[in-house]
Amino acid sequence: NDEWDFQKLLPYMNKLETDLTYKEDPGDFHGADGPILCRRFTEDEMLEGSKAMVQACLDTGHLYCEDANSPDTTGVGPMPMNNPEGVRWSTAFGYLSLSRNRMNLTIRDGISAKRIVFDTSGDTPIAVGVEVESDGETFLVEGKEIVLSAGAIASPQLLMLSGVGPREHLKEFGIDCILDSPGVGQNLSDHPLTPIKWITKLEFETDPNFPWGQVMLRYTADGSELENDMIVYMYSKITTVTREPNGIGMGLGLNLALSKGEVKLNSTDHTEQPYLDFNMLDEEEDMRRCRDGIRMLVDLENNPSMKKIIDRRIEPSDSDLASDEALDLWIRKNVGTGHHVSCTAKMGPKSDPMAVVDQYGKVHGIIALRVVDASIMPECVRANINVTTMAIGERISDFIKDGN
Repeated sequence: NDEWDFQKLLPYMNKLETDLTYKEDPGDFHGADGPILCRRFTEDEMLEGSKAMVQACLDTGHLYCEDANSPDTTGVGPMPMNNPEGVRWSTAFGYLSLSRNRMNLTIRDGISAKRIVFDTSGDTPIAVGVEVESDGETFLVEGKEIVLSAGAIASPQLLMLSGVGPREHLKEFGIDCILDSPGVGQNLSDHPLTPIKWITKLEFETDPNFPWGQVMLRYTADGSELENDMIVYMYSKITTVTREPNGIGMGLGLNLALSKGEVKLNSTDHTEQPYLDFNMLDEEEDMRRCRDGIRMLVDLENNPSMKKIIDRRIEPSDSDLASDEALDLWIRKNVGTGHHVSCTAKMGPKSDPMAVVDQYGKVHGIIALRVVDASIMPECVRANINVTTMAIGERISDFIKDGN
């Protein structure tokens, strides 16, 4: 996938953003006039919980990281956010709102895709349209090229409903196999996330009107061969049983998990949710890194800056931490998705039997069909995946314009 190295992808990362922190001097690694707004909280804006967590990390040897979006950075510091004035600056705001009046764009809501339609009269299937449903009516939307951007769960589901996927799995549901593509729905990747929570002392109750996250930590797990394979989201406010903000927390994420899951069909009904198996922490190395990370973060409560504001820890409990076996059980009960599902229709050369698309997003073995979303990542990136997904859209847009 040599079209996706750092040098070729960086211009698209810069193109999509306006980094308000560095707008006056963006340098080589920030954008100044893109559709997505980005900022970092200043020290003056930091809540006590954020300051305490940063100081505790620094005291235990982690580096300070001023800009987590610069190359080769690690450590603790402000988290780049797309929420100026408390509003999440999504692609709906940044991209779609600026494009609604274009004459070559039609936006239709209330429509669900049922399947991709193929012309199979020749040697290679050709995608010619999408069968869709609206208000109980089914009709065909035709196109010279079909671009599937339904996300890393729905894209593989739609491919399988259309007859593109593992032959034996499609056979279970009586779906005619247009193309036997064993990688469709496989290789599901995510960032498993495990919470740690503390109740704060009354004088340090958090502001309910402030964002939950201001700072983050990235680090390499001890003994890991994967650089910056861990991430910690630091919550400057959490809600507990009182439903009022009266605590702080951390979310330990595996930025590069080894365990892989899958997406499969539950039925031939496009409205029925597919079967998801995240298969989190199946690899022992994933569990080890998670276990060690939890213990490291819990130890931060002994730092003076944290002691100053913490009343008590909610979870994990002391009994959960009593042994590796007890902690493993607690982790398995509490680990959840980082909402970064990806890699379920991965990009790769035709020689890779599990690759679903080539590096231009074109589905192997099909003419006029591309997939352009987080599903085509070969491996989950070491960051929240929204910006990378936007960059994928920008990059493949240029491929299409250039005739690739």
